[in-house]
Amino acid sequence: MTRKQLIEQIKQKRSYLCVGLDTDITKIPRHLQAHPDAVFEFNRQIIDATKDLCVSYKLNTAFYEAMGLKGWEAMERTVNYIPQEHFIIADAKRGDIGNTSSQYARAFFETLNFDAITVAPYMGEDSVKPFLEFENKWAIVLGLTSNPGSKDFEQLKVVGQATNNGDEAINNGDEAGNTEARYLYESVLEKVSAWGNPGNLMFVVGATKASDLAGIRRIIPDHFLLVPGVGFQGGSLKEVSQYGMNADCGLLVNASRAIIYASEKEDFAAEARAIAQQYQAEMAGYLH
Repeated sequence: MTRKQLIEQIKQKRSYLCVGLDTDITKIPRHLQAHPDAVFEFNRQIIDATKDLCVSYKLNTAFYEAMGLKGWEAMERTVNYIPQEHFIIADAKRGDIGNTSSQYARAFFETLNFDAITVAPYMGEDSVKPFLEFENKWAIVLGLTSNPGSKDFEQLKVVGQATNNGDEAINNGDEAGNTEARYLYESVLEKVSAWGNPGNLMFVVGATKASDLAGIRRIIPDHFLLVPGVGFQGGSLKEVSQYGMNADCGLLVNASRAIIYASEKEDFAAEARAIAQQYQAEMAGYLH
């Protein structure tokens, strides 16, 4: 999917909602448990109930991988069932040496036909670039995440600033003695943004870090942000929209458990739709 197509969907639906299909076989309604393909059947009903209210679906691949072959088959069936106008994300958090990343990219972009995959940038440019070599496909790089452990590395203060060639003078300052400290995630955002462009590169920024979005937008004003953490994790959609939105919206706000597990009963799809409608209505009010 191109950036233009994604923006058009946002405008048409007055929504930047991403529904997370993080489907846990142990949490789906009891009446579906005996279904021969319970995960796909659950996903199918969620998709049918929400497809006109969202622009994206995100599948956390761990929930499918944990089931072995049957889980991979359910994931593939789900991806193929989602209407083509939706932006489909593999939340797989891959990233390895170049030839391995190339195979991951083929798996999710060619075999499974996702539009995007989440990528960990820790191993550097050669681990991310292979995901950026596919036409109309996206890498969504981890930036500032909402989990407590983000303070262990992402929020470490490092010393130095970007030089003209994008290299970092870390810990010792630059030749002029500049020792200005910044967060490691800020260095990551700045450096990674040069590896791609706003048409093939997004960043993950957790909704519980909404107060940091203004600063993040100064570093990457044009890129889309995938924002998890609204709903069960307590993130504020209003604050995310206030500080993170750009002229093209530039946001995909993900809600998973709050939508797909809105009910444990046979009305689960209708209840999921009701929650999705609440998000869409609020988003419509924030769009320019």
